[in-house]
Amino acid sequence: MSLFDLKGRVALVTGGNGGIGLGMARGLAGAGAAVAVAGRNRAKSEAAAAELAGLGVKTAVIEVDVTDEAQCNRMVEETVAQLGRLDILVANAGINIRKAPQEYELAEWRQVIDTNLTSVFACAQAAYPVMKAAGGGKIVTIGSMLSIFGAAFAAAYGASKGGVVQLTRALATSWAKDNIQVNAVLPGWIDTDLTRAAREQVRGLNSLVLMRTPVGRWGVPEDMAGIAVFLASPASDFITGTAIPVDGGYSVQV
Repeated sequence: MSLFDLKGRVALVTGGNGGIGLGMARGLAGAGAAVAVAGRNRAKSEAAAAELAGLGVKTAVIEVDVTDEAQCNRMVEETVAQLGRLDILVANAGINIRKAPQEYELAEWRQVIDTNLTSVFACAQAAYPVMKAAGGGKIVTIGSMLSIFGAAFAAAYGASKGGVVQLTRALATSWAKDNIQVNAVLPGWIDTDLTRAAREQVRGLNSLVLMRTPVGRWGVPEDMAGIAVFLASPASDFITGTAIPVDGGYSVQV
């Protein structure tokens, strides 16, 4: 088997109907994996799945709220029922509420933490027995530049994404014995609906990103395809517990 060949593998991508999730799903499908697209917006997920099917792979659409434990369990069950197995989980679903820390309502804090962090745990926990029974698997979590840096307008988001990295390390050390590799990706500033809203809400953000990023541009969802294939493939079998920036050099330039 080629180190990057995913034919015969099945991937489940939460939030896979747009942005970073769809960029990763395109990479996985392009490498031959069947893909289950999971999200709250069924129509959007169906459009994404149709696009992926055009690459010649099987797809499934699963409507899910990843903050609900029972729905996460059902999501994994439906993936196996429709596509036959589960080899790869990309836990990508996420939100942000941009406010100064003192302005958050506790309900807003909990909403961000539940969506961005607790859901990763719930999805991974649901996938674990299926992967263990199959002899192994790959879990890819999504951190952020705010897993590394602070931002005055993103206390809850930064806390959630820092937590994702630490959760990734814990899962990696616990499940290595089961041949399950767990790694985090730390996207830089990627041009998505989420970051377009940030550019409207945070004055000067666009100029700051362009100045700070050595490659001189925002990332695009397609920039996430290669890292998804790498971390989902046999090429990364001896890599676990890492947090890999995909950021055009943003995190290494002062």
